[in-house]
Formats: sequence, structure tokens, C-alpha cells
Amino acid sequence: MTRSRTRTQLILCTVLAANVWPALVQGAPALSLVATNAATYPAKIGKGASPAVLKAQVMLDRAGASPGVIDGFWGENVGKAVRAFETVLGLEADGKLDEEVWVRLEEIGGATALTEYTITEKDVAGPFVESIPEDYKEKSELECSCYTSPAEMLAERFHMDIDLLKALNPDADFGAAGTKIVVANVGAPQTERKVARLEADKAAGQLRGYDSSDKLIVAYPATIGSEQTPSPSGTHRVKSIASDAAYYYRPDVNFQQGKNTEPLTIPPGPNNPIGSVWIDLSEPTYGIHGTPEPSKIDKTFSHGCVRLTNWDAEELARLVKKGVEVHFLD
Repeated sequence: MTRSRTRTQLILCTVLAANVWPALVQGAPALSLVATNAATYPAKIGKGASPAVLKAQVMLDRAGASPGVIDGFWGENVGKAVRAFETVLGLEADGKLDEEVWVRLEEIGGATALTEYTITEKDVAGPFVESIPEDYKEKSELECSCYTSPAEMLAERFHMDIDLLKALNPDADFGAAGTKIVVANVGAPQTERKVARLEADKAAGQLRGYDSSDKLIVAYPATIGSEQTPSPSGTHRVKSIASDAAYYYRPDVNFQQGKNTEPLTIPPGPNNPIGSVWIDLSEPTYGIHGTPEPSKIDKTFSHGCVRLTNWDAEELARLVKKGVEVHFLD
């Protein structure tokens, strides 16, 4: 199917800024976005960030084609999400955010891109930890692998890069209940349409889920193994699903981290090495899981597993069940 290319790479057209920003925010008087000159908006979301890309990321997220972390920057993960969305529409999957794709995104996921949220007592109650050490032995001594701050927790809840959250709310006290902040207007996670099979595409760095009629319904950017610790090949199955699981470090079975030669148990929490979810596979020691560093998805290696953002892993855990096939594509 051919499409109009009158605005290929729509997100690169700077003339869009004035048109995009008034539609980005709903109920955010603290930022006075409607009254502010459009030319000043990019500075509010970080140097080099684009309001059009931010809106595209939110719309893709709402449409089931995850761009990973919402940060306002165009990158490979956004391009992969666009290709997945094009595939769902039956269009040429070229990853270009042209006019037709933008219009369809507006129809399917085009709610206001930013909205206002009031921080609650529960949000600030914790528990939180001061910091997450790099060393696994030190990690194992933590009471929990919790978030380090309300800001980190809120950024993940709204699928945002923490720098974007802070840039949109420069004067906010994230530790104070009652504080009103501007956040990405992400939709509710999918729950009704179930995944019948998964494809872990190593070359594309993407995990794709298909329903029983073999229609693509979800796509997530993913880190899938590395040259040193490659992911498995062939077809495997979901064996079990565990939320908020501890991480069992076994250097004699998997890999050695630093000078740690003894088995360790790292407590549960979103900041442990497997994040907030572990989806165990029939191939021993391999699984699909979250991560403590969502901004690095498909930018750094994993130890053979399929690593997603915590929110994508949590959504997927609701969509799969024991026995679902996972096909690893080389």
C-alpha cells in the first residue's frame, strides 16, 4: 500500500511545534503552556527534546506499540514502535512518522499527551532506599530493591524518563503529598486481548506479541542477550510468571559479577536486576523480565534474557499464561 509522503519524518518539521504544544497538556495551569510563546516550549522538556516526538511517544504507548521510555527524543525505539504500529495497520513498515501514520495515531491513541496528577500520601510513603549499589553483594544486603525516591517511582508509573519529569516540573516537591505535577498521559495497560505467541527478534531488539488469530497486538523494545551471553535460539515456552520476585545470583550457572563468587539473593523490588517481573521460560535460567534502568533498553546488553521496561514487563505478564510459545528470531 502506498502513502502520501508530503510530510515524511513529521517529527523533524520544526514548524509543527506551535501546533503540537497547545494539544499536549490538559489541566496544567502551573506551566501556563497555553499563554507561553510556542518557541520557548522545547526548553521546558530538555535541550534537544521535541514536543512532537513526546506526543508521538505517548500516542504509540497508548496504541500498544511501546516506544520504551518517554523522553521527547527520536531514536531507534521510537522507530521500532512506529513500524509495529504500521504493521498493525497493514501499511509498509518503514518506521517513518509520515502524515498518514500521524493521523491514525491521533485516531487510536490521540488523547492529550500530558495531563496533571496530584501526588498522594501513598506515593510518598515508600519504602525507598537511599541508593542502589552496583556490587551484587551490597545489593543482597539491602532491605528491598525499592525505588530511590518518589520521583523515580512516578517517572516509571507514567513511563517517563526521570529527566523529562523533572524538566516538566522544575519547582515540584515530589516528596510532598498534594503537589500537582505534569505527567505523560499514558493509557491503562492492556488486559483483555491475550497473547497467544511471542517473537523475540534479536536483530530488531523487539519483543512482539500476537493473538490467537496471529494479529500483532503488542510490541516492546527489548534487550535480547549479548555476544558474551547470547539468548537462546529456537522455540521455548512460558513456564511461570512471578511479580516482585527476588533475584537469585548463581555465578556457577550464569555469569560472575565483579568479585562475587558465591550465590546471593537480591531482594525483590523494581531496582533489582530483573526489575518488577520475571516470566520464566522452559529454557533453564532464561526469562523475560523488567529492568532497574529503563532508559537503557536495547542500548546495553543483557545476560541472555529478554529485558523490557518494568511497565512493559508488567503489562505482558497480564497478557500471557503458562505454555505460550516464545520464538527467538536470529
